[in-house]
Amino acid sequence: MHLATHGQFSSRLEDTFILDFDGQINVKDFDTLFRSQGKTIVELLVLSACQTATGDSRAALGLAGAAVRAGARSTIASLWQIDDESTAMFVSAFYQELKSGKITKAKAVHRAQLQLLQHPNYKAPSFWSAYVLIGNWL
Repeated sequence: MHLATHGQFSSRLEDTFILDFDGQINVKDFDTLFRSQGKTIVELLVLSACQTATGDSRAALGLAGAAVRAGARSTIASLWQIDDESTAMFVSAFYQELKSGKITKAKAVHRAQLQLLQHPNYKAPSFWSAYVLIGNWL
């Protein structure tokens, strides 16, 4: 599942949400999104918006951590503000690597980061190192 949308994270559940086409999906509803009859239905959640892996002093890993706790097996998210063009390149490279064969999610993230690093406009760590993989790395 890929969500290219913004959200807000807070230690207060009622203030933690992602945006959808007509409003907000509260973190309390994540269980419904990522599980069915108590079983995990989302193998990989990609949150390709700014600061989706940023938590606060009371809860680490932000929306990405909340999604894993709610049942997503793994989540890719960003730690800080990210550039739209470099994010599109990262996500595209990640998916290409992942579908290329027997490769782990962690290796696909690494290779996508290397592709950004090799691009003349995105050599700075702020472009390629913002992404983290949380949960199942395989």
